[in-house]
Amino acid sequence: MLIINAEIRDKKGKSFSRKLRIKNKFPAILYGLNKTPMSLILDHDPVFNLQKKIDFYNDILILLIKDKKYKVKVQCIQRHAFKLKLLHIDFLYV
Repeated sequence: MLIINAEIRDKKGKSFSRKLRIKNKFPAILYGLNKTPMSLILDHDPVFNLQKKIDFYNDILILLIKDKKYKVKVQCIQRHAFKLKLLHIDFLYV
């Protein structure tokens, strides 16, 4: 299983997301199973390298948030129109 490190994101909005992307990070969200959604921050380069593998889309991933492990699947990915950049990822609880 692939492991992704994440941080909890307190602030939301377009301007905060832009500031994250300048720091080579990007926003994500984890939701599903009638649990409260968690807004997350991911490092761009490790996730970008992982998403090149087919397992990233088909298998269950492990999100490591504050030393807790969450089993998730990728629901949706938003990419930049012409740059090789990820803009946002939606994860679902498994």
